[in-house]
Amino acid sequence: MLIAIITISTPYKENFRGTTALPYYLIKERENDLQVVLYSFNANGLTDRQIDKVTEELEMEIKLLELPRWYRWMLKFRLLFLRVFLKYPFVNYIKLSQRYVDEIQALQPDMIWVNGEELSRISKQFPDYRRIQTGPDVESLYYYRMMSRRFVMNHALNYWKCAIMYRKYARMEQAFSCDDNYTYFAVGEADNEHLRQIAPHVNCKFLRHPHYAVAERGAIHFNQPKVKLLVAGQYNLYMQQTADEALEYIVNMPQEQAKSLQEHYAITFLGKGWEQHVTTLRDMGFDVEHITFAPSYLKEIIKHDIQVTPITIGTGTKGKVLDALANGLLVLGTPYAMENIAVEHGTSCMMWETPAQLVDTLLDIPHDIPCYEQIAEAGRQAILQEHNPQIIAKQLFS
Repeated sequence: MLIAIITISTPYKENFRGTTALPYYLIKERENDLQVVLYSFNANGLTDRQIDKVTEELEMEIKLLELPRWYRWMLKFRLLFLRVFLKYPFVNYIKLSQRYVDEIQALQPDMIWVNGEELSRISKQFPDYRRIQTGPDVESLYYYRMMSRRFVMNHALNYWKCAIMYRKYARMEQAFSCDDNYTYFAVGEADNEHLRQIAPHVNCKFLRHPHYAVAERGAIHFNQPKVKLLVAGQYNLYMQQTADEALEYIVNMPQEQAKSLQEHYAITFLGKGWEQHVTTLRDMGFDVEHITFAPSYLKEIIKHDIQVTPITIGTGTKGKVLDALANGLLVLGTPYAMENIAVEHGTSCMMWETPAQLVDTLLDIPHDIPCYEQIAEAGRQAILQEHNPQIIAKQLFS
């Protein structure tokens, strides 16, 4: 069976200037009888050496496509501001030249996989073939959610930016193919539901996000005398509002509760932008470390016991949450952090919606550590089973 893949960015074992790890692991875990030829615009700029490495690792042929001249001019002459006048998202105007359409058709592939939501025009260039398209998200849902957030609603310019982008992506998604040969896959159940609402003609399905690398780790036992707590990810729009609310709550909490947290936890921030939070917590007496970059992400996170994930906004599945769960950390996450992941509150993860709920859980953990270690182990097993990349690749290619 032969599959032709067309992608804006070249797959890579880590997210390299884009969502490149998802297609990498789906291709890597395909069954042995599946032959793959990949056509990439290489918008993420992998070097020739990196591309050769990917070719070897994934045992497939990679053919590089040249980005359209108008696309390169827009970048070269810094004309991206003109995007505001376009009806659809900028990348959505990319199509394959007739040369490559003919070349792919000459291969007579059994299926064509278009990777990237904005490449829907390319999918339409092959109406006679079975096609799947992966987003991995539905981008209009992201902007729809953004418009309801306080930090956007209180800023007129940001609100209108989101409103404009929402309309562009919604128009694009409403123009997706509607024939029986086409299926759109997203790694978010809410993403699929949103797509069904704005484009009911589109055949769309939910696909669990596969976990990636898993480090060697034995039985789960929290560190003593202080449990190691991790906040991973950059301080940006995805976390800003909820992280600030949690910090404000901790600053104003009763002194007795603050002393209990200081006694039982050592906190690490892994990512850029957390300087103010680190300073504030240190001034209160907390044991805090700040790492802006870790040479080996997995080796760093498995030093910790708990990951707090204060995600405010987003769509799809959150990769750093999967990483933490698959590697045995107890995850304390907001609903947006935990959505689309095969875990349950109180059984395989702990969810919180308010800072008070987060602090109550943190205060309880030291008094029943074996219980929370079991929850962490249940979370690890749930991800290893339900987000197994081999199983998910089989679901996609079947």
